[in-house]
Amino acid sequence: MGEEGTRGTVHLLCLAASSGVPLFCRSSRGGAAARQQLPFSVIGSLNGVHMFGQNLEVQLSSARTEDTTIVWKSFHDSITLIVLSSEEGNSELRLERLLQMVFGAMVLLVGLEELTNIRNVERLKKELRASYGLIDSFLGDSELIGDLTQCVDCVIPPDGSVLQEALSGFAEAAGTAFVSLLVSGRVVAATEGWWRLGTPEAVLLPWLVGSLLPQTARDYPVYLPHGSPTVPHRLLTLTLLPGLELCLLCGPRPPLSQLYPQLLDRWWQPLLDPLRACLPLGPRALPDGFPLHSDILGLLLLHLELKRCLFTVEPLRDKEPSPEQRRRLLRNFYGLVTSMHFPPEPGPPEKAEDVVHQAQLPRACYLVLGSEEPGTGLRLVALQLGLRRLLLLVSPQSPTHGLRSLATHTLHALTPLL
Repeated sequence: MGEEGTRGTVHLLCLAASSGVPLFCRSSRGGAAARQQLPFSVIGSLNGVHMFGQNLEVQLSSARTEDTTIVWKSFHDSITLIVLSSEEGNSELRLERLLQMVFGAMVLLVGLEELTNIRNVERLKKELRASYGLIDSFLGDSELIGDLTQCVDCVIPPDGSVLQEALSGFAEAAGTAFVSLLVSGRVVAATEGWWRLGTPEAVLLPWLVGSLLPQTARDYPVYLPHGSPTVPHRLLTLTLLPGLELCLLCGPRPPLSQLYPQLLDRWWQPLLDPLRACLPLGPRALPDGFPLHSDILGLLLLHLELKRCLFTVEPLRDKEPSPEQRRRLLRNFYGLVTSMHFPPEPGPPEKAEDVVHQAQLPRACYLVLGSEEPGTGLRLVALQLGLRRLLLLVSPQSPTHGLRSLATHTLHALTPLL
């Protein structure tokens, strides 16, 4: 896990499981590379070795070469996804969750029926093109992290109670229980119904809206991978300010013309100032002036039960490393601590030995990139208290013996927010 991290390439393959026919191939490089197919011999070999194992009742899930990690995953005995990553620090956990998100995106925009009963491969290929933009956003250097944490990216607005009250009133007037306010793909506020959406749609829907080109209003058909994978719903989006959108999940009613502009103006025109205050929250996540220690270069806070997270690399933006490098370091560190140190999901122990295992789990860990001497290496620290987990990227001048205290103090300060 280098201090700057090496940007390799991620190749994603999607094949029909029964025939091995490639449905699409995407790449993290974007542009022409995103459309460039891997050699068919490579695709055939990767799928062939996976099918060979299945015929012998052996499940091949991952493999490593000197510079590449490969992960296979089959869904409903119908779709096989394969990912090859040469990015430094990309863990198997990250790649497994990437494949789960990719299949969720396919269901979200095409529906499970089309994916499990493939009657016409060429037609399915055309339909899957609608998911390319969302899938490519998972492969790129996103400012969000819900694809990895499986938690909803959130921000904390300065006037949260005012926005929440308006959101609830607007939802009632619109006749739907599922409404959220989004800034740059992150949830500012949402109704109780929206928060009850299952995984992965709770993460996918804001991510989808954030990946689309700006529009004043949209009426978008979507399937819910967990809640309604075969019957489509309507995702309505209404732009309040550039980058700030209302999202409604509903059935045949209401028509978009009923919401825009009359209902929209009635509920949101009086709140222009609180809405404008939300615009800088996209990359920052926290309200302006929130007290963070000056050594903190980035943070990730997760509430493991609510499945929500705060993620920012905005503190001390003028210092090295760059925001992109900070995000990469925190993502890689999350993969490391989640797969090696902390349990990925909260829950009651099922067996007596599980109780013993939980008692032995670490509550904190840290990593120094380079020498442990002050001023010579970035620090990463993780702390878990109850249902909250905090990861910090800390500047080199912070002494290692003070990292746990810094993380504990920061977590206590953030706890009222999430």
